[in-house]
Amino acid sequence: MTDHPTISLDQVADHADAVLKSVQSVIVGKEQPLKLVLAGILAGGHILLEDLPGLGKTLTARCFAQSLGLDFRRLQFTPDLLPADVTGSFLYNQKTGDFVYRKGPVHTNLLLADEINRTPPKTQSALLEAMQERQVSVEGETHPLPEPFTVLATSNPVEFEGTYQLPEAQLDRFLLRVSFGYPTPDEEWEVLQRRLSRRVETVDLDPVIDAATLVGMQRALENVTVEDSVGRYMVAITTATRGHAQVQVGASPRGSLALLLASRAVAVLSGRDFVTPDDVKGVAGAALAHRITLKPELWMRRIDPASVVADICRGVLAPQTAQSPSYSTQPQ
Repeated sequence: MTDHPTISLDQVADHADAVLKSVQSVIVGKEQPLKLVLAGILAGGHILLEDLPGLGKTLTARCFAQSLGLDFRRLQFTPDLLPADVTGSFLYNQKTGDFVYRKGPVHTNLLLADEINRTPPKTQSALLEAMQERQVSVEGETHPLPEPFTVLATSNPVEFEGTYQLPEAQLDRFLLRVSFGYPTPDEEWEVLQRRLSRRVETVDLDPVIDAATLVGMQRALENVTVEDSVGRYMVAITTATRGHAQVQVGASPRGSLALLLASRAVAVLSGRDFVTPDDVKGVAGAALAHRITLKPELWMRRIDPASVVADICRGVLAPQTAQSPSYSTQPQ
């Protein structure tokens, strides 16, 4: 078994800050989305990057893999992709007369599942066991995945021809769903300036940490304090999604767990060893919006699930805590 270093929360914050700066040397702007992606990785979860083409989703995954010192594989999801193309399969060895397991691209530290909604549900479901159990089962044999293991999946939310909607069970396996949005004109000009200055198309980043250090950072998050009042605040927000007038199906208890895991990571990224209600609200949209189903009549009005989650956060009373006794208890 690989030894992983024992890392303090202060060291986690320092390492994470260095990783963010490294990624931001390539990705212009988007500090908050990048922080959410890193928080998801630190929390040991999987992230769905859902946005329009050309906004840096694939580049973001590659930059994080390089800065974190992780083994990286990119798998382009297409309509003809088979489950064995993801998990691997047994091949016949003519020399030995035996069937030998050939590992698929899922055997890596960071898997970029590019355009995951372009492949049929049968192949999408091949990732379910890997994402939840950190293992794959092929021909009755179970094969563990390396540690750490993270899936960064990309999806185009506006293109429907030749795509397959992700099953609710698989959406629920993503800890966070993050969108970048268009850059500002100044940010877009900065992209052009950086391309002119480096004089090459590809960008390579030096590792800031390695895989063993990342595992140590993930384990250190277990030392982040979550008061009972803050934990119940997370549960109250998730519960409120089930009774909201615009929601047909609310978030499951996995939504509360996502709030817990992601808010601990965000707290450390902010230099604290305890979670505040602001941390919870800061990750609520990314953690819960993809876990709720709006009523059908709202689709025509283009109501965004994230706006519904934001409305819920404004309506749920935020608690006072021992670490933040002056925090307002009024709805915002």
